[in-house]
Amino acid sequence: MSFARVRALVIVGTLAVVALVFVVIAVVRDTQSNAGAAEGCPEDWPRADVTLRDHKDVKIRVYNGTDRPGLAASVGDDFRNRDFQVEKEANEKKQIDDVAVLRYGPKGVGSAHLLRAYFLGDAELEYNAERPDDVVDVVLGNGFQQLATITEVNQSIGDLGAPVAPPGSCPMPVGN
Repeated sequence: MSFARVRALVIVGTLAVVALVFVVIAVVRDTQSNAGAAEGCPEDWPRADVTLRDHKDVKIRVYNGTDRPGLAASVGDDFRNRDFQVEKEANEKKQIDDVAVLRYGPKGVGSAHLLRAYFLGDAELEYNAERPDDVVDVVLGNGFQQLATITEVNQSIGDLGAPVAPPGSCPMPVGN
């Protein structure tokens, strides 16, 4: 072998060893290895289920917050056709101007995140730390036109990113 070739192999080998050292140091010093876990969370804070649910596992109640008759039933049917568990359809006591409002508690964080994609991120979120169930109330407002298509929902989920624990709560440890 020529001297230039040996020198090149030594340089490449040295760079590989240096890169390996950096990787090992990064893994050992990783401060995010417990990201998302409830470690260090105040004991009185609720644990939020930030798992992005499958449609068939999401329970909802649909409320009509408009003066359009039958809107909750119509949208409830749309959600049923998309495999959601629709538990109730009713009228909201007062009208809302937003596209929609999603009301949920700690057990419904991941479900509300998925539902928000059906409104292309335009649904207002109303988190209630005291709410004990995993049902999400979907209140349709005067700004509502229609639910997003499956393609739009998938794009919206990508835009919204992963579900996160609301302020004043911590992510539920994985496996719970």
